[in-house]
Amino acid sequence: MNELDFEKPIIELEKKIKELRSFISDKKIDLSSEAKRLEDKLGHLRKDIYTNLTPWQKVQIARHPKRPYTSDYIGACMTGFIEIHGDRSFADDKAIIGGFAHIDKQKIMVIGHQKGRDTKENIKRSFGCAHPEGYRKALRFMQMAEKFKLPIVIFIDTPGAYPGIGAEERGQAQAIALNLREMTGIATPIVATVIGEGGSGGALGIGIADKVCVLENAYYSVISPEGCAAILWKDSARAPNAASVLKLTGEDLIKLGIIDEIIPEPLGGAHHDPQRMAQTLKESIIKNLKELDKLNKDELLKLRYKKFRGMGITG
Repeated sequence: MNELDFEKPIIELEKKIKELRSFISDKKIDLSSEAKRLEDKLGHLRKDIYTNLTPWQKVQIARHPKRPYTSDYIGACMTGFIEIHGDRSFADDKAIIGGFAHIDKQKIMVIGHQKGRDTKENIKRSFGCAHPEGYRKALRFMQMAEKFKLPIVIFIDTPGAYPGIGAEERGQAQAIALNLREMTGIATPIVATVIGEGGSGGALGIGIADKVCVLENAYYSVISPEGCAAILWKDSARAPNAASVLKLTGEDLIKLGIIDEIIPEPLGGAHHDPQRMAQTLKESIIKNLKELDKLNKDELLKLRYKKFRGMGITG
């Protein structure tokens, strides 16, 4: 079921309704009014819980194993996807996928973090945590998009960059830093959306964009709540407290000028209605690409640079 703690009252009520429906069917007794009352109660309960989520609860939804990943959105929002592989230097990092595709009639380059659905695939994809070759691979794709004058669509979904010794030996920090620098000068429109987890430099390494969007129950943060809690309070169990002070939800991020748009999700999260979520996301991407298409190269780069240089400035 993959149920979350705060969803247990919903699950229990759904179970009661199912049992009542089964009883009505077996016994041929008319209890439709009671079933309707419980279903109305369920609807109110869902709305009350899912519209009043705490930051930590949103983090839990962002990590839900049934949540749509990059490959799901590519399949649902785009057509004619042709995947490209490798960084032409070391390896093909499976935590980053990308290639050519069409969104409606617009040809694009799409890039994103990719998690796995089971243990075997998660190991293969490093749980969506990219190595240096993954960031170099992404940059190669972006430079290719610039060469062919294609807009870039990015999906961010990672706990952070891969933290292993091998990744550090191959220049993890340098690869991310290079991407930050080079993406400011990629002369083609870039739209990035945080679809799940937006963790630290691992997210920012492909996150320099003209339009940065976050799904309603996704998060974007300099560090994970558990990591923050371990540093501040020496206790990762205080992750819910850390999630509140990190200002990592869409509502906080838009107030701080970190993102441009919050994309609404179906009640309960994207995994409750992936098809509708994909359609909403597609509409947002198309709208943002049309807006950016009105800008010439100099305007595009000037506004992108100004956007990121202005973050953190108050008063």
